[in-house]
Amino acid sequence: MKPVRLRIVGTGALAAALLAGPAGLTGLTGCADPAGPAERHGRKTAASAPVPGTGRAGVSGDGERADGSGAGERDQGAAAHPYRRWGLTAPLAPRPKTPDRPPAPPGELPGLPTVVDRIATEDDVVFLTFDDGAERDPRFVDMVRELRFPVTMFLTDSVAGPGYGHFARLRGVGAGLQNHTLDHRSLRGLPYAGQRAEICGQQEKLRKRFGTRPTLLRPPYGTYDTTTLHAAAECGISAVVLGRASMQADGLRYTSGAQRLRPGDIVIVMADFRALERPGGGASLTEMTTRLLRRIQEQGLAVGRLEDYL
Repeated sequence: MKPVRLRIVGTGALAAALLAGPAGLTGLTGCADPAGPAERHGRKTAASAPVPGTGRAGVSGDGERADGSGAGERDQGAAAHPYRRWGLTAPLAPRPKTPDRPPAPPGELPGLPTVVDRIATEDDVVFLTFDDGAERDPRFVDMVRELRFPVTMFLTDSVAGPGYGHFARLRGVGAGLQNHTLDHRSLRGLPYAGQRAEICGQQEKLRKRFGTRPTLLRPPYGTYDTTTLHAAAECGISAVVLGRASMQADGLRYTSGAQRLRPGDIVIVMADFRALERPGGGASLTEMTTRLLRRIQEQGLAVGRLEDYL
């Protein structure tokens, strides 16, 4: 019998208190400066960066070397156990076949989207989310496909738009694509028309490109107000999603003094974009995700699909 856990869902007031102000929010929202997506894209390609866990430069996620030789050749151990190729020592724990989805928590006001930073589920799962869409490493698609773990991408059109083909491939391997606004403006304090344009505009962009309208919104920098919730409701959003932890270059950061991940936590994974621009580079999104997956395994958790629980 599983121990009874107190069902706690982040309220709008709590989330706003935890995530107030754009200047100090990048640690918990995953929002980096969205300017210059073209410069960020392709900084670390599959042909130049080492595959996590192998230390071999110039090998893509499909085992092809930059000079075209060795296509399809893979280490036999990695072929039999793909997790090894991604720097893991064991397969990921399977997520529950039947998710324990809690009742939808009430919004701040009737008819408005709920604001959550964790899911009050009895399942031993956490949820991996990614913001903006600036980094489009093709190895990440390979990683998600081979390890078979679910991810949710919150996309900003002005950042991700030039690379929507990459996100179509991610969607093809099971990724959820959700709303992070058109232009990554801080929504709090904007008039209703401006907030509605940012949210509904991205709803329409994603509908036209991928054939589906998002139901989840992550406001840029984690900032929002009641006007945001009204605009989001009109645009068809059912939940505003924040985060309980963020994976950064220096490790996991938690809210509320937590020391470890807890079941139901929503985690934001973010690459160190500034480090990637320096000689020698930094941690790519793929490498950051590998580090986080190791922590998830150490703590006996699985990766859940956020859309199955909201």
